[in-house]
Amino acid sequence: MLRTLFGGAEDIVDCTVEISNTFESLHAHVRFDGGVTVEPGDAVIVHGSPISVPYGDQAEFRRTATIRRAGWFERTWTRLTGDFEFMELCEFSFSEKATL
Repeated sequence: MLRTLFGGAEDIVDCTVEISNTFESLHAHVRFDGGVTVEPGDAVIVHGSPISVPYGDQAEFRRTATIRRAGWFERTWTRLTGDFEFMELCEFSFSEKATL
């Protein structure tokens, strides 16, 4: 009951990390084995050594990941405030001349 409200359950799953560092695309995707999904508020830690892919290359790596499941409170809070936190990623400028 408390774990449902406050979270803390952990799942350890195998995953594939796909990284692309090309002119067309710069991305990293994690695909979990067995149809495991991540919900709002969950935290994911991918284990293993740091990955570096040189420019122009794409690569896939097999890793193990730990998913810490959010509880009802954390999941609800994330859903309610997630749209506001998105605005932190935006940069607005209303001046004619940009200076750094």
